[in-house]
Amino acid sequence: MKTTLIAAAAIALAGTAAIATSPVEAQARRSQHQVCRDVQTKEIQSKDNNRLIGTGVGAVAGGLLGNQVGGGKGKTLATVAGAVGGGYAGNQIQKNHQDKNARYETHRECHWVND
Repeated sequence: MKTTLIAAAAIALAGTAAIATSPVEAQARRSQHQVCRDVQTKEIQSKDNNRLIGTGVGAVAGGLLGNQVGGGKGKTLATVAGAVGGGYAGNQIQKNHQDKNARYETHRECHWVND
């Protein structure tokens, strides 16, 4: 009985020694630390992520308004400038609208850094 207990204890000690990390691995773990940060993700609740509708509507409206100004080459220039400006404005208006209606989630990301 005593011999069986001694043999079992010897096997258990040998098993834990095999599972233990080597000194090199233990040293590598001591020279690392974990860095974590909170990351916010945004999920847009729209099918038009590129804001093409806002850009298009703004460009048409700006072009129409620009066409009402000037005459000759100045009218053409005003139309083009109105279309460009209106397209940018429409894009930004749609972006602001989408940002207000978006769903935001915060999650934690962690990684190990060597010292």
